[in-house]
Amino acid sequence: MIRVNLAPEPPDFDRCVRQPGLNALAEMVGEVAPVRTGPKREKIADRREDIPSDKLPAYWREAIDDLLRAYHRICAYTGLYIYPVTGAASVDHLVAKSSEWFHVYEWYNYRLACARVNSGKGVKSPLDPFEIEDGWFELELVGYQVLPGAGTHGQLRAAILATIEALHLNDADYRDARATYAEEYLQQHISGDFLRRHAPFVARELQRQGRVLSGEGR
Repeated sequence: MIRVNLAPEPPDFDRCVRQPGLNALAEMVGEVAPVRTGPKREKIADRREDIPSDKLPAYWREAIDDLLRAYHRICAYTGLYIYPVTGAASVDHLVAKSSEWFHVYEWYNYRLACARVNSGKGVKSPLDPFEIEDGWFELELVGYQVLPGAGTHGQLRAAILATIEALHLNDADYRDARATYAEEYLQQHISGDFLRRHAPFVARELQRQGRVLSGEGR
């Protein structure tokens, strides 16, 4: 994992995600919501916090294209490029939908994640890619496993290990993907620029460990 900086909220996010979502919640607790097209939603709870998470309208999916553009198609957790057609992008709610309703339709709560890591994460609470620091996660270049950084200790190291486990970052497919990117670069089949755009964590670790090819620069 590498640090991800929060991208600005898209101009149409409020209209396409937040307001439709909040209006839906209002209807689902029996409040009067602004007039809209389509059938009226039935009341299913007395309070917003009592609405089952599986009943929440998935307006967050309207943000997927914006997330892909804002974060250059890089999964916030694996640090790997989400390919069109063959890759599946998803919206991960850092604060789970089942936890606090008022974060459900908020841009700041969304992390771009490949569908596989999102489904594996479930309601676990790994470290936030927006808050981690460089050096917390390292990559060993034999089996391409993600490890806690050498300078981490105590509770931080435990949280990093828990995050690696929660996200299954050392599953064989993820290790194979990292190995492929690294070996393709080291064999000069792809450029350093391509590597940085498609596997920035791998690129950073090759640089940190002195494996940047001559003439590639940073």
